[in-house]
Formats: sequence, C-alpha cells, structure tokens
Amino acid sequence: MSDTTRFALPLIEAAQAQKHVTVNEALSRIDGLMQLTLISVTGNTPPLTPQEGDTYGVGSAPVNAWSGQAGMIALYVNGGWAFVPATLGMRAYVADQNGWAGYDGADWVLGLQTLSPNGAGMVQKVIEVDHTITAGTTSAASFALPGQSVVYGVTGRVLSDITGTGLTGFSLGVAGSSNRYGSGLSLSQGSWLRGLTGTPLTYYASEDLILTGEGGDFDAGGVIRLAIHCVQFSLPYE
Repeated sequence: MSDTTRFALPLIEAAQAQKHVTVNEALSRIDGLMQLTLISVTGNTPPLTPQEGDTYGVGSAPVNAWSGQAGMIALYVNGGWAFVPATLGMRAYVADQNGWAGYDGADWVLGLQTLSPNGAGMVQKVIEVDHTITAGTTSAASFALPGQSVVYGVTGRVLSDITGTGLTGFSLGVAGSSNRYGSGLSLSQGSWLRGLTGTPLTYYASEDLILTGEGGDFDAGGVIRLAIHCVQFSLPYE
C-alpha cells in the first residue's frame, strides 16, 4: 500500500531514498485537510492561478487538471493538484457560501445537521435578502420566507436610510400579521431588528416579508438587509 486509506496520504516505502519528500507531501495534505475550508464546492474548472494550500470540492463534471476527479477534494500542494476522497460525514466551511457544510455521500450540503442512513436530514439555513424599499404604504420582499421551512425568526440591518412623508417607523411581518417580526422599528441607517417568535412557524409555501410604514408611506430607495433563520428537512432516498 503506497497511500493511506482515508486521505490518500503518501507512505514511505521500505529503504526509500529522499524520505523527506514523501513526509512533506503528507504533511502538506494534512495541513490542507485539518479544519477543512473549501473555497467552493460547485466548480468544475481549476482556477488559472491557484495559491499554495488552496482547497476545493470538485463538481460533477470536471475538466482540465480536475478531469476524472468528480466529487473529490482538490488540494493545491507543492505546485500541483492532489486529490483526496470526500467521505460520508465530513464537514467543511465553504467560503463562497459563507457557511458550514456536511458531505452526505454525494454532495456538500450547506447547513447539514443530521443525516439518516437513507439520506433524510435536517438543514439549518440563514437566507439573506437585500431589499430595496418601494414607494407606498407597504414594501414586500417577494418570497423571502422559503416554503417547506420552519422559521425561528428574522433579523435585519438598515443599510441606507428609509424615508417617507410622515413616516415614523415601520413594522415587519407577513400577510395577515403585519408585525409578526417587529413593530416600531427604526428607519435610520445602521439600526437593527431581531424578530423572534415564541413558537417557530412553518411556512408550507414561500411568502413575502412585508414592511408596513408607521405614520406615513414609504419613499422609494432605502435598503434593508433581512436574514431569515430557518430549518428545512430532506427526504430519505428511495
């Protein structure tokens, strides 16, 4: 056997010369795999100018230097690409998606928390939406609340002043409950909101998050960043 079973780390052969080359190669791979961070898990084309230590999850249809390595972990070490198998249950931080992912045996799933023997799992998500205010009594962030989700709450930050004639504040909610996630909320840039519900709410279909003006109507143009904190559930395999 020339490589280890799990991470394909090169092993020293009996009476091998230049042993330090093999040892350094193994250490470089370990360095890339410990506290694993993947730059991306969706790409199929290697970057043109990779940096030493760069690590990727290879996509399903790789080309060029990644050809034939679908689903593998690609590490750029010692000026070339080394490939390590991604295995069931591995966890990694995915940099271009800003979150932790688990490997379910086929794909990297962002927010994966639990996984049954047949692929059923619980996925925690934070979905961010930058919403530009539209003029009127209300302003809706269309379908911001995802369907088939249990929503724990919504947080937010005003990125630029929300203005309007006579406007003193706003509430945040949904159709039929205009203040579910807060009322008397500030209009000023930098202000924040944390809208929690006493009991997590299930949305079976996607719904709008609706801002409702208090004391007046909105002008167009202010921007608010909304973050929906939720859980979703994947189905077992057939």
